[in-house]
Amino acid sequence: MSHHEVRMEEIIQLCRRRGFLFPSSEIYGGLAGFFDYGPLGSQIRKNIKDLWWRSMTQLRPDIVGIDTAIILHPQVWKSSGHVDGFSDPMVDCRISKMRYRADQLFFSRVVVEGETIGHVSVLEEADMQARAEEEAKKLKRRLAKQGELEPVRLLPYTEAREEEYALIPSPVTGEPGSLTAPRAFNLMFQTRVGALEDTSSVAYLRPETAQGIFINFKNVLDSTRLRLPFGIAQIGRSFRNEITPRNFSFRSREFEQMELEFFIDDSEEAWKHWHAYWIEERLRWHRSLGLRPELLELEVHPKEKLAHYSRACTDISFRYPFGVQELEGIAARGNFDLRRHQEASRVSLEYFDEATHRRFLPHVIEPALGVDRLFLALLCSAYDEDEVEGERRQVLHLHPAVAPLKAAIFPLLKNKPELVAMAEGLYRRLQKKWPVAYDASGAIGRRYRRMDEIGTPFGITVDFQSLADATFTLRERDSTRQTRLPEAELMAAIDAGLEF
Repeated sequence: MSHHEVRMEEIIQLCRRRGFLFPSSEIYGGLAGFFDYGPLGSQIRKNIKDLWWRSMTQLRPDIVGIDTAIILHPQVWKSSGHVDGFSDPMVDCRISKMRYRADQLFFSRVVVEGETIGHVSVLEEADMQARAEEEAKKLKRRLAKQGELEPVRLLPYTEAREEEYALIPSPVTGEPGSLTAPRAFNLMFQTRVGALEDTSSVAYLRPETAQGIFINFKNVLDSTRLRLPFGIAQIGRSFRNEITPRNFSFRSREFEQMELEFFIDDSEEAWKHWHAYWIEERLRWHRSLGLRPELLELEVHPKEKLAHYSRACTDISFRYPFGVQELEGIAARGNFDLRRHQEASRVSLEYFDEATHRRFLPHVIEPALGVDRLFLALLCSAYDEDEVEGERRQVLHLHPAVAPLKAAIFPLLKNKPELVAMAEGLYRRLQKKWPVAYDASGAIGRRYRRMDEIGTPFGITVDFQSLADATFTLRERDSTRQTRLPEAELMAAIDAGLEF
C-alpha cells in the first residue's frame, strides 16, 4: 500500500491544530527546547508509557520497575563521569551570537581543478549535501573561477584543522573566520539544594534516569527474590541543556526516558547473547506498536566511536522527515557504572551467585528510549492523506492501543431527542471502559473526518434503526468498513481491536 510522503511542516501544523503539542510558554514568546502536550498528545504519551511498562514489567517475571528522584546526590554525577565528561563540543558565531554543536555543523573545502578556492558550511539536515553543493557553485561563480568543481565532501566541524577556523564561514552570516574553535559545554542543568548559596549546595537535574537505577541496585536486590539475569526499568523526566534544540520536539531540553538496565553475568558469552536478544526484542516491539518497518533500521556503532566503557552499541533508527535519527539505543555497558559507584561510595554492589559461590559486579545491557522521540516517530509513521467517497482526508493510522481516543459516538441528528438520548447513554457506558468522544455537530461524514485526523480507530453512529433494534453502525478508521452490531458485540469488537 502506497503511503503519503510526510513533510515535517504537516506534522507541526497537525500538532497545533488538533492540540497534540505546543511550544512551552508560548504566550511569552516560548522557551526553546521545551514543549507542552495538549489533551490528545498527553493521552498518546500516557499510552506509550503504559504499553512500555506493561511489556517490560507486567508481562515479564525477570524485570521490576522503580521510580527514582530527579535530583540525586551530586556525588552520583561525579562518580558516573557526568560532571567531568558529559559535554558536547560548542561553537559560537562571533557576529550573529548564534551557538552550534560542532558535530552538527559541517564544512567542505571548495576545490576547482585542484585549487582550494574557499569553504562552505551547513547545519546538519536531511538536504545538507545538496545545500552545500549549491553554495559551492555560488562561490565558484562569484569568484569567476574556470574549470571543473570537484565533489563537495562534508566533514563535521570537529575535524577542521586549526588553520581552517579562519577560513570556514558561519552558516548564518556566511562570514569566514567568525566561528570559534570547538570547546566543551557541560549539558547538565545546575540547581541548589538547601538555604546556603555556596558550592556545597550545588546539585543537578538528572540528565538520564539510568544512574538512579544503578545506585538502587543493592536495594532492589535485597528487597526482591530476583536472580541474574534480571532487569530494573524506569520511566522519568530528564534534562539536558542542549546547545541547539532542533527538529521540533526531537531534540529538546526536557524530555522523558524509558530505560531498562538488564543485569547479566560477566562472561563474554552473556553480553553478546543478551545484547543480540534485546536488539531483536526492541525492534519487534516498535513494529508491533505500528511503526512502519520500512522507516526503521539498525545502526551499529563502530568500535572507535564507542564510549570507553562500552562493549557494543546498536541504535534502532527511524527515518524522520528531517533524516534518519536515533530512536532507541541498546548498549552493552559492561560493569562501569556499578564499579564506579562501588568505588566512590565504598558500599559493595557485588552479586553473589549461589550456584558458583562467586562474587562479582554484574554487567548490564541498556535499552534506552525517549518517549518524546517515539511520540514524534508515531505521528510521522501514521500520518497519511487519501481519498474517501471523493473527498481528500487526513488520517492518522495509529495502532488503536496508542490512539488517544478509542471510539467516537455520533447521533445521526442532533435535533432528535430520542437519538441524542440513546447516543449519550451509549457514550456514558463506553466512557467507563475507554477514552471516547461524543460529537453531534455537523454532517456525519465531516465528523468521521475529524476523528480520522486524530487517529480515533472506531466511529459509532446511532441512527433510527438503532431505535428499532438496538444495533449501531461501527465504522473502522483505516478500511472505512461499516458493520451493524448490537451493543455487546460492539464492545467485543472494540476490545479485540485494542489488543496489543
